[in-house]
Amino acid sequence: MVTLPEVLADLRAESEALDRLVADLSEVDWSRPTPAPGWTIAHQISHLAWTDHAATLAATDQDEFMRHLIKAMESPEDFVDRAAAEGIAPPLELLTRWRDGREALAKALTAMPPGEKLPWFGTAMSPISSATGRVMETWAHGQDVAEALNQSPTFTPRLRHVVHIGYRTIGHSFAAHGRPTPTEPFRVELSTPDGDLWTYGPEDANQRVTGPALDFCLLVTQRRHPADLALQATGDEAGEWLGLAQAFAGPPGAGREPSTR
Repeated sequence: MVTLPEVLADLRAESEALDRLVADLSEVDWSRPTPAPGWTIAHQISHLAWTDHAATLAATDQDEFMRHLIKAMESPEDFVDRAAAEGIAPPLELLTRWRDGREALAKALTAMPPGEKLPWFGTAMSPISSATGRVMETWAHGQDVAEALNQSPTFTPRLRHVVHIGYRTIGHSFAAHGRPTPTEPFRVELSTPDGDLWTYGPEDANQRVTGPALDFCLLVTQRRHPADLALQATGDEAGEWLGLAQAFAGPPGAGREPSTR
C-alpha cells in the first residue's frame, strides 16, 4: 500500500520535472501552441495552477470549493478552457502562483484528518486519491508541454500512479461515453523499461490489456490515439475500452487523432 507522503513526494518530483522544462523559457516560448487545441504552454501551467488551487479549497474550504463547482457546472463544456485562459499571466507571475499552489496543496492534504473525504468534480476522494490525481494531471499536461518543445515522452516509476488511476477508471470510461459498465473484470499487464511487470486484476480474466506502461499512460490520459500505441486488447470489452479510456473526471475528452507519420 502506498502512503500519502510517498505520493506527495512523487507529485513534487513530477511537478519539479515540468518546472525545469518551463522555468527558463522565453515569453515567446510560453506562447507556443501545444497539442491541446487553443492551448499554449502558458495555458497548460495556468490549468495546473487552477486545479491545484481547487484541490486545496476542497481540502480546506469546502463551501468555497462548492461555489467553484457550481460555477463550473453552469458551463461544463468550456469551463476548463475558460479557467485556463483567465489564469494566464506573465511567466514569472504564473510560475510563482503554480509553485506556491503546489506547496499549499501538499500542506492541506497532509493536514486532513484520517478518513475524511474531499469533494471533487466527480466522486469524493481521499487525500491520497487527490494527490494521485494531481500526479496524473501534472504528468499528462507535462506531456503536452514536452511535445510543444519537441521532446518525446519518457518513463519514470512515478507512472505507476497514472496506471493505478487508469485501471481504477475503466468502468468510468464506459459510463462517461454512455456505454454499459463491463460485466467482466479486466486484467492489465504492463512492461517497464527496467524489466518489471505491473499487473492489475485477476490472472484468469478474459478481458485483457497488455503492453508498455508508458503507452498505457498515454492512452488513459488521451495523449495518444490507440492506433499509435503498442497496446494489445483481448476480449470485446477490452477492445472497446481502448477507444474510450480516460483517467480524468468529467465528460468524454476529445482525444487525439492518429499520427500521420
